[in-house]
Formats: sequence, structure tokens, C-alpha cells
Amino acid sequence: MREKLMRLIDVKSIVTITLTIAFVVLSCCGTISPEQFQTVFTTVISFYFGTQYRKGEEIKKGE
Repeated sequence: MREKLMRLIDVKSIVTITLTIAFVVLSCCGTISPEQFQTVFTTVISFYFGTQYRKGEEIKKGE
């Protein structure tokens, strides 16, 4: 459990969570449009999960 928590608290995770919170706040305040929020959020989340998936595949292959 502790190992999973330590993996969660890496730079990419912190940046992803921070960006998500920032864009939710900006979207709720009306500073950015929902379309802009969706574009940025999709890009950030896709990058995050893509790198996590790739890291998992490398571990499985033993690289």
C-alpha cells in the first residue's frame, strides 16, 4: 500500500492533479469555455495514463 502511495506522489502525478484542479476552477468561474477545458484536460489525462501504461509494460518486459 505504501509503495502505491509513493508512486502516486511523483512529479507527473502532482502536475496532473494540479492542472486538473486549476482547470476545473477556471471552468467553473467561467474564465475558460467548456471546450477549452475538455481539450486541455483530455490531453493531460491522456499523457498521464499513456506514460503510466508504458511504464507498466516496461516493468512486465523486464526492461
